[in-house]
Amino acid sequence: MVTVSPCDTWAYALRLPHDPRAARVARMTVRSVLDSHGRPEVLDAVELLISEMVTNAYRHTKGPASLRLTALADGRLRVGVWDSHPRIPAPFGQPPHDHVPLAPLDADGGRGLQLVQEYADCWGGVSLGNGPFDRHAGKLLWFEVGG
Repeated sequence: MVTVSPCDTWAYALRLPHDPRAARVARMTVRSVLDSHGRPEVLDAVELLISEMVTNAYRHTKGPASLRLTALADGRLRVGVWDSHPRIPAPFGQPPHDHVPLAPLDADGGRGLQLVQEYADCWGGVSLGNGPFDRHAGKLLWFEVGG
């Protein structure tokens, strides 16, 4: 008798309100999902990058955001964050990817997307438009780790 083992792929999606606590909710969800799937090797990087991306979605938009975690068959983890603003920031632009300039030492912010360059294996983004009646307008930023 042949035993068939299921492919270790899975996906989770989370809709986040426009709320300053959204990054914390996203981190807690990511920690729970990755713990339950035995992926501790990517937990710190994913938690950090999710926090930065969801915080940016809150700070630079007026609407909700969505988070999607997808385990790919080759062991990589793809993370996507959708928000309602269509502009793609560096480093998520078209290849060759723009690099985020270093923030001044005395700046209060501006370092989050530099972390994507440091900790993600690859990343990208796509603008979905900005029509006022298109509920899918905005952008999707993604990164991959592991594998």
